[in-house]
Amino acid sequence: MSTHDFVAIGLGPYNLGLACLTEPLDDLDGVFLEARPDFDWHPGMLLAGTRLQTPFLADLVTLADPTSPYSFLAYLKEQGRLYPYYIRESFFPLRTEYNDYCRWAAGKLPHLRFGHQVTDVRYDDADETYTVTATVAATGGQATFTARHLVLGTGTPPYLPPACRDLDGDVVHSSAYLSHREALRARRSVTVVGSGQSAAEIYHDLLTDQDTHGYQLTWVTRSPRFFPLEYTKLTLEMTSPDYVDYFHGLPEPTRYRLESEQKNLFKGINSDLINDIYDLLYARSIAGPVDTRLLTNTEVTSAVHGDGRYTLGLRQVEQGRDFTLDTEGLVLATGYHYQVPEFLAGITDRLRFDSHGRFDVARNYSVDQTGRGVFLQNSGTHTHSVTSPDLGMGPYRNSSIIRDLLGREHYPIEKSIAFQEFGAPSGEAS
Repeated sequence: MSTHDFVAIGLGPYNLGLACLTEPLDDLDGVFLEARPDFDWHPGMLLAGTRLQTPFLADLVTLADPTSPYSFLAYLKEQGRLYPYYIRESFFPLRTEYNDYCRWAAGKLPHLRFGHQVTDVRYDDADETYTVTATVAATGGQATFTARHLVLGTGTPPYLPPACRDLDGDVVHSSAYLSHREALRARRSVTVVGSGQSAAEIYHDLLTDQDTHGYQLTWVTRSPRFFPLEYTKLTLEMTSPDYVDYFHGLPEPTRYRLESEQKNLFKGINSDLINDIYDLLYARSIAGPVDTRLLTNTEVTSAVHGDGRYTLGLRQVEQGRDFTLDTEGLVLATGYHYQVPEFLAGITDRLRFDSHGRFDVARNYSVDQTGRGVFLQNSGTHTHSVTSPDLGMGPYRNSSIIRDLLGREHYPIEKSIAFQEFGAPSGEAS
C-alpha cells in the first residue's frame, strides 16, 4: 500500500479548494474521501434566485492562485456564460450557480473518492503514518488509505435546540427545507424558528407563496431584532490574516466572549433580503392585514407534538413573559454545530482540546500535538474568529496548510492587508 502525503476527509468547498490547489503539485500526493455519492453544497437551501453573501473572487482558488484553471471565471468561460455574467454586473454568484461551479471543479479532479464513509483512523508510531479506513458504498467493502497527514473537512451537522430534540412529527431543519417545501405549503400554519440568512430566505419563500396556499405564517427569533449582516469595508478587514493573528493571540475566555458577540458578522441577514421582506409585507398589507407574525426576543422553551400540530412554549426574554403558539408546520433554521467525528476516537490522545472540549486549533490550523500532522478546515470561530467560515479565507487557509505539507510556500501567503490596527502597539507601555 502506497503512503500518501495526506488524506483529506470530507468534501465541502474548503477541502474541494484544497484538491484544486494541490492537483498541479507533482511533489504533493493526496486523496480526498467523501461519504456522499457526489458533491452537493447545502442542497436543501438551493432556492431559486438566492445568492452568495461573498463575491465571486471568493471561489475555490482565486485568492490563492488567480491563474488557476479551477476558478469561477474559468468555469463561466467553459460554460459559455462569462459574457452574461459580465452583463449581469453583480459580484455575487447565485447559490445554485456556485454549487454547479463546485460540481464542475470536482468533475475535473482525479483524486476524489465519493461514496467513501470514513469509519476509523489509527496512528502507527513506528511508521509515523495515519491509517484511514472507509466503507465503500458501491461494494459494501472497506478501503484503507495511509498518509503522513490528515486534513479534516467534515463540516458541521445541523443543530436542534434542546427544546426541539426528539420531537415526533415531521419537524424540518433548514438544511432539508426544499425537499419538504410542498408538504409545508399544505399545512394550515407554518412557523420558522431562527435568526440568520437561512431563516430569512425560508420566511421570504413561504411569504411569497402564502396567498396561493393560504397558510398562517410565523417567524420566531430569540435575537433582539432581525440583524443585518455587517458588510462595511472596514468590518470586512476582519476577514484578514491581520485579524487572525490578533484574535488567535487573545486569551481563551476573551476569544469565546468575542465569538458570541460577533455572530452578526457572519450569521446576519443580507440587508437587501430584509428590505425585500418588508416591501413584500407592505405590498400585501394594502389589501388588508397580512396573516403573519414576526416575533423577536422570543426563545423556544418547550415543544410537543400531537393531533397533527406542534405546541411551542415561548418566552419573550425582555419582558420575561411566557406564552404558547400552535403550528402545523415547523422549520428550524437554527444553524449548525461542529462535533468531533467519532472516527477520530482512535487518535484522540494525539489531538489538542481546549478547556471547553473543542479543538485547540493552532495558528497554522493544526489540531494535533505535533502541530503539523492533522489540520482542520472551518469550525474554528473560537480560535480564528469570523475568518473560519468565510469562503474568501478558504484559499488563504489552504495555502497555509499546503505550506506545512510541502515544507515550503508554494502559493504566496499574505501577511498583512488591513489598513487598521487591531491591537495595541508592540513594546512596553510608556
